[in-house]
Amino acid sequence: MANLNKVMLIGNLTRDPELRYTPKGTAVADIALAINRVWNNDQGQKQEETTFVDITLWGRQAELAQQYLSKGRGVYIEGRLQMDTWDDKETGKKRSKLKVIGETLQFMPDGKGNAGGGGGGQSGPQQSSRAPQQSAGPPQGASAAPADDFQEDDDIPF
Repeated sequence: MANLNKVMLIGNLTRDPELRYTPKGTAVADIALAINRVWNNDQGQKQEETTFVDITLWGRQAELAQQYLSKGRGVYIEGRLQMDTWDDKETGKKRSKLKVIGETLQFMPDGKGNAGGGGGGQSGPQQSSRAPQQSAGPPQGASAAPADDFQEDDDIPF
């Protein structure tokens, strides 16, 4: 039987990204998202709940998150679930936490017209507008950057 471990999230950062580097120089950023759910209960009353999710980004995506994202900013993340386990130093008991390893990062519009890609009025995830994705290399969205960095090349032959 085949297995699937895929997560797609849209939410707002609960804090600024925390960037660090491994001993080999690989960038790692930790972010946390608040994901809101709104629905009407059986009595027709509006209900709301917020889920908080910890996410780890690696490499260029981690550096882009540190450079362009801040608390409150909306992002779209695709990734996979990972279970972290450790021994609690105080109690000595095993602890565990489920988190997301982000494989795709796309910036969402911030309300000021800065989408980081795509058109301004779309309600779904935005595509990076920096450069076309190549078939080899980082996953889609890895080169997400603000739309201000986009330079159109008039020498394209079509």
